[in-house]
Amino acid sequence: MINVILENLGIDKLPPEQYSPLTLAYLGDCIYELYVRSYLVKDGNENVNKLHKSATTYVCCKGQAEFFRKVESLLSEKEMSVFKRGRNTKSHVPKNSEMSDYRVATGVEALFGFLYLSGEEERICELLKHIFD
Repeated sequence: MINVILENLGIDKLPPEQYSPLTLAYLGDCIYELYVRSYLVKDGNENVNKLHKSATTYVCCKGQAEFFRKVESLLSEKEMSVFKRGRNTKSHVPKNSEMSDYRVATGVEALFGFLYLSGEEERICELLKHIFD
């Protein structure tokens, strides 16, 4: 699916390194949340309010920071570099979030945006399966 989207939109023409960390995070946020939502509905129908509350625990800044601690040692040098670019970028921190968690979450999202634009579907799944460990 990822490659079809990239090809149909012509996004596959630009190297992922040319995107800003916040643009990568913008895309990565969607990839991360899509995986969480897909996981939560894997067993069938559920109350949508319950699904939303469950998803929120994983996709919030704190949840993404906890996820990063689980996978940090699994990241390649290149992936860590992309994560750090995202983490170190200046952005507005929402008032209900800790700055450190927000920055880590931005780094995580930038990483998944980068992997998405690189067409690394298997790597995305390999890392994201650790969310629910």
